[in-house]
Amino acid sequence: MSAGEVIKSEPIYRGKVIEVAVETVELPNGRQAVLEMVHHPGGAAIVALDDQERVCLLRQYRHAAGGWIWELPAGRCEPDETPLTTAQRELGEEAGLMAAEWIELGPMYSSPGIFTEVIHLWLARGLSEAAHAHEPGEVIEIHRLPLSQALDWCDDGIIADSKTLIGLYRTAAYLRDRAEFLSEGAGC
Repeated sequence: MSAGEVIKSEPIYRGKVIEVAVETVELPNGRQAVLEMVHHPGGAAIVALDDQERVCLLRQYRHAAGGWIWELPAGRCEPDETPLTTAQRELGEEAGLMAAEWIELGPMYSSPGIFTEVIHLWLARGLSEAAHAHEPGEVIEIHRLPLSQALDWCDDGIIADSKTLIGLYRTAAYLRDRAEFLSEGAGC
């Protein structure tokens, strides 16, 4: 038996998006643990940054969060869909945007103690308008604001959604590192 191996899985619930199971697993230290696991297909979130360094943020009603929150455009991976395809589809559906350039910002785990969900983060540049198609259960306002203001909102706690925080901070690091690289190369 190897670490992380599922010894026993008891399905508890199977819904449209998630599956819940009680799993007995082998841990790296050789011990066994009984864990409640929520299986999720994963998703993608997009930092859509226009030529004026404005980021697209959604003000979305989230019942689980108790009201309105600020988020990046994001969504669940459909079966046999790559994270990039998910990102491209969700950017159009939720924000009404298409992008010419896609830069991978890496994965993040939303709550790895209980969820299997992995969210793939992307930076989208070269934006153009498209028709949005919000789902019936979505209540979304589309906003664009300066990246610097969005980062201030992260620091101030106005933005509290984890994928949005991580996506914005990784974008800022990417842009900073790219600027440093370009300025170092300019003297050659």
